[in-house]
Amino acid sequence: MSNKSHESDVAFIKALAELLNDNDLTELSVKREYGEDDTLQVRVSRRGETVTTHYAPPPAPAYAPPPAAAPAAAAPAAEDPASHPGAVTSPMVGTVYMQAEPGAPAFVSVGTQVSEGDTLLIIEAMKTMNHIPAPRGGTVKRILIEDGAAVEYGAPLMIIE
Repeated sequence: MSNKSHESDVAFIKALAELLNDNDLTELSVKREYGEDDTLQVRVSRRGETVTTHYAPPPAPAYAPPPAAAPAAAAPAAEDPASHPGAVTSPMVGTVYMQAEPGAPAFVSVGTQVSEGDTLLIIEAMKTMNHIPAPRGGTVKRILIEDGAAVEYGAPLMIIE
């Protein structure tokens, strides 16, 4: 990590806070990479009116002991849905809507057959409704989010097999 401070970071964080307020957002997360071991991650949130900054730590030494293995019994319960080969992940931060408008039928439900390109759900980001298409055809096996829930970039939304 570089010992020098980045003077532009303070202005950058202030600009993010203004962007949050001006666009009536609840949270904004950004990562800036200045070099190999010099990264700034900023999360600005209205939930607790907190501002968090984090500079990436230097890489771990090559002689570090390997991490302890998890108990075999805990492995199935701790399976990460995002690592499932049929996982559909969120391409953006926003609010999930399972139907086109309140009271309308959901785009999909468990057991629905979908074709590549079919709309699975909508993610609202910055007051824009973004239709999320099926990346492949198959059957919806699991829906991992609820209508109206906030999602992060990369969060698993559903499983299609």
